[in-house]
Amino acid sequence: MKVDIHPKYVAAKIKCACGAVYETKSTAGDISVEICSACHPFFTGKAKILDTAGRVDKFKKKYKMK
Repeated sequence: MKVDIHPKYVAAKIKCACGAVYETKSTAGDISVEICSACHPFFTGKAKILDTAGRVDKFKKKYKMK
């Protein structure tokens, strides 16, 4: 195997704009992100379904869902 061809795999901290910090390892070092699983609407349960042209209601009516 060749020596010194692989990038360094170092400890890294991922910092979110909401203040959450995750510790992991990366070849890129410290990383700053705008959104994480702690503040993303899908993971926090605050996601809203956008109904364009009544498609959700049409689906529910078609399959007789409440």
